[in-house]
Amino acid sequence: MRKVRPGKAAGAARRAIRRSPRDRFLALVVAVGMICAASFASAADFAILNNGFSIRHERREVIGSVTRLYLNADPDGYVDVPTGLIDRFEPDSSPAPTGSDTQTLPDAINTASERYHLDPDLVNSVIHAESGFNPHAVSPKGAQGLMQLMPQTASRLGVANAFDPGANVEGGTRYLRELLQRYNFDLIKALAAYNAGPQRVDHYHGVPPYYETQAYVARIVRDFNRKKLAERKAAPRHAVVKRAALKPASTAASATSGNAQPSVR
Repeated sequence: MRKVRPGKAAGAARRAIRRSPRDRFLALVVAVGMICAASFASAADFAILNNGFSIRHERREVIGSVTRLYLNADPDGYVDVPTGLIDRFEPDSSPAPTGSDTQTLPDAINTASERYHLDPDLVNSVIHAESGFNPHAVSPKGAQGLMQLMPQTASRLGVANAFDPGANVEGGTRYLRELLQRYNFDLIKALAAYNAGPQRVDHYHGVPPYYETQAYVARIVRDFNRKKLAERKAAPRHAVVKRAALKPASTAASATSGNAQPSVR
């Protein structure tokens, strides 16, 4: 399993959180094990682990004492789980998303991210890992919708219909912000708590030793970093056009020097 280098994970945390002036980053993220990709298709299964967690995957194969779960079509996008930790497999029977389900999703993500001062790319990466952008997704444990809210969590957050994309993203983004504040803006702990619950993160003083949670955190960090890298590569081209049209050469050069800080609020 590939690893997330500490520098990459720390960079993800710094870029992910837009904070208000009174907010402080009190902790940086740490190295994360087991990196994998998540890109969901309509045909998939859940591997139900002995601890009750589940891992959604498209195919699997047994290699010695482990079962390799492929999370998408990418041959490198997999997680190895000791076969003895898998209780059973269940088909994912969630209805596939329709065009009408997803047409307003970017607006919902941007609105919620603005309200709770988070980077929309982070919220997007969480939705990718949670449901594969399927607003009808239901996990074996009963989590519902785009950001996979458990019924009791949805109720506390005031989400009346977890299958409504806008309401689900609003509630899930608010919950993610609450977890970031709870863990002093340590992104890794917040993501682990979103997946496994705050009680388990508190008990283990960090990411619980669960394959599903470790893989979940790692693939969000990877997906978010990939978005930021693509954004950074595209930025110089946009800046050149902007410089020619609007800015004096000296100002534009400083803006694209690579030393700019991420936007925070």
